[in-house]
Amino acid sequence: MKLCKRRFLLPAFLSIVSALLCVACSDRDGTITLRGASQFDGDHSYTQTLKKFQELVQEYYGKPINFELYENSELGLEKDYFAYMSQGLSVDYAIVSPSHMSTFSKAAPLMDMPFLFRDSEHWKKVLDGDALKPIVEEINEKADVRIVGYAGGGKRHLIANKPIRNMAELKGLNIRVMGAPIQTKIFQAISAAPTVIAYNEIYNAIQTGVIEAAENEATGIQQMKFYEVSPEISLTQHAITIRPFCFSGKTFRRLPEDLQAAILKAGREAGAHGRRIESDLDATLMAQMEDEGKLKTHTFEERGALLRLAKPVKEAYAAEVGASDVLAQVNSVK
Repeated sequence: MKLCKRRFLLPAFLSIVSALLCVACSDRDGTITLRGASQFDGDHSYTQTLKKFQELVQEYYGKPINFELYENSELGLEKDYFAYMSQGLSVDYAIVSPSHMSTFSKAAPLMDMPFLFRDSEHWKKVLDGDALKPIVEEINEKADVRIVGYAGGGKRHLIANKPIRNMAELKGLNIRVMGAPIQTKIFQAISAAPTVIAYNEIYNAIQTGVIEAAENEATGIQQMKFYEVSPEISLTQHAITIRPFCFSGKTFRRLPEDLQAAILKAGREAGAHGRRIESDLDATLMAQMEDEGKLKTHTFEERGALLRLAKPVKEAYAAEVGASDVLAQVNSVK
């Protein structure tokens, strides 16, 4: 009986493994299948950006091609997607936070560094130019992951279980930050007490008192229902998000040249599409949640102090990771 069970189980196991390993697969008729992944559902701006990419690739490639898009963290979290793309396994394309690239590129988290941009117009011009090119090249070389576009556009604020309106209320605040050293250093510099916790653990961590706060943009607050445990939003605008649209280098090299060209063009345009979605949605969504009584926003009265405290930390970090020239280029964009 045991032998019989093994005979049935082994083929099933091998089938599952084969599915996980198969990226950029071809059907019997030669049609290529590419796999994407998103932490969020179909309504989230990142998932919509991935779907737009698929539509554009189909349009520009002009030949039969299949896409499989796994939503709601079905294939794990963003850090998993980046590892899969680097290895050429399971995921071909995804939107990934720069903090998850730090293993391969020390400079990558600079893209997500708090207080990097003066305002939305500065952010847009940086992404339309070449200021970040050295980081992109390093990620391509060391991680074997291509950045084909930029999504993002949400303004990140503090989300807490109590009002945070000034430096006195911010001091010692136990806040969750992303797992990159620069995030910890900057929040320490502005007098908070940062803690690295996985994204999918934030809700429970605030609910159980492990942390008092986190930081996120409107779409994340709505999607994860953070307002249920941290309804007090401090409008620090400490970051405007950059979310690189990534494609596996190993997969890319296996594709025909005309499909490669379609992917590069579609990635740029889908990223820009995603930025428009999120930028337009951000303020509207925050106001909607406040009107519905789900959260309350507070102006942070001493934002100038945040900028002043963050400046030397940004400069020291850029020097530490060999990206002083990149920071200077970003700052020089007018």
